[in-house]
Amino acid sequence: MRALNSLRWKIALTTTMVCCMVAAALGVLVHNVVARQIVGEVRKDADRDLDHAVGHYQYGTAHGDVNVALDPPALPRPLREVVARGETGSMAGERAGRPVMWAATPADDKALAVWVPYEETRERLRDVDTAILASSALAAGVVALAGLFLANRISRRLATTAAVARRISAGDLDARVGLRADADGPRSGRAQDEVGDVAQALDSMAGSLQERLEAEKRFTADVAHELRTPLTGSLAAASLLPDGRPKEMIVDRLKALHLLTEDLLEISRLDSGVERADLERVDLGRAVARAVAGTRLTVSVRIVRDAVVLTDRRRLDRVLTNLLVNAHKHGQPPVEVTVDGPVVAIRDHGAGYPPELIEQGPQRFRTGDPGRGRGHGLGLTIAAGQAAVLDVAVDFSNAPDGGALTTLTLPAGVPPDGS
Repeated sequence: MRALNSLRWKIALTTTMVCCMVAAALGVLVHNVVARQIVGEVRKDADRDLDHAVGHYQYGTAHGDVNVALDPPALPRPLREVVARGETGSMAGERAGRPVMWAATPADDKALAVWVPYEETRERLRDVDTAILASSALAAGVVALAGLFLANRISRRLATTAAVARRISAGDLDARVGLRADADGPRSGRAQDEVGDVAQALDSMAGSLQERLEAEKRFTADVAHELRTPLTGSLAAASLLPDGRPKEMIVDRLKALHLLTEDLLEISRLDSGVERADLERVDLGRAVARAVAGTRLTVSVRIVRDAVVLTDRRRLDRVLTNLLVNAHKHGQPPVEVTVDGPVVAIRDHGAGYPPELIEQGPQRFRTGDPGRGRGHGLGLTIAAGQAAVLDVAVDFSNAPDGGALTTLTLPAGVPPDGS
């Protein structure tokens, strides 16, 4: 059913239906023209025989043809009524169960009638109708195949454009429609059409988006790099201040700004794609317990089924730490971590993730503060980026009974014996 709803089949079926309608109209027209021509010829033969019969009747000579009679019982009533009015006429009818063409004229208050066999004429009409139907069916089949071929080419190009659009939406900003070696592509030497215009517009949009994102990445990295050195010096200078509340406030704010700078640098490295995981065999349950203990937060850990996975312990700690800190900062206790094989689930009992985060993923520079926009800050962005380096699937959702739920699915586990 889904295949029939595709554009190629819609175009092919529409083309075939139009062809059938045109063939039917032309078939009816040809049938009527041929029928009038053939019937006209038979009617002329009947009128000619009637003229001969009238001449013989007036001179009282024998006509010499058995297809002549006065007031024959089989003469159709409409034609008999025409003769009764003193007129001459002809019409198709039957005689002895066989089709004939009748012609009659008044003769001494009687109807002098002749008939011409009509069976061969009907067979000719049937042959003509058969030929028309066969030609129409052949034309419809050829047009259907041609329509399907053309629709398939259009549909294939649109499908290619849609696939590239999905790749761009997934983050592959290097994807282009025009880079594909397609003879029908928008960069071919042929005349540009609407499908090519759409593909070219998509390529232009992707290129512009890529340039803007690259500029944003470079700006973020440059700002973070330039801030790092003066912040380090400021922290060192602040440590020389006399002890007291002002010093604590200054050091606290500088540390927060320094942490933000480090996060920005980490995001810039993740965006550049230079980060590589140092993989090793890790006991997942133990790694999760250690990451939870390192946060010094109140978190319950439940190991349903342990697993040995191939991952980067340091990056996995970073992902888990950011998720746990985010759960405590934006959610409500208790915060629970469940390990079930290669799957780690982290949930809290707060208001849950906002719909835009579930649909679009975490976005940088957005926090849970209503005054600064809804969403989450850099922590989830870094967690998602590090998870991508580890090839860990991250799913952000809300638990059925309330609370944010983050599920990490690590790559296929490695058996303890390494086999």
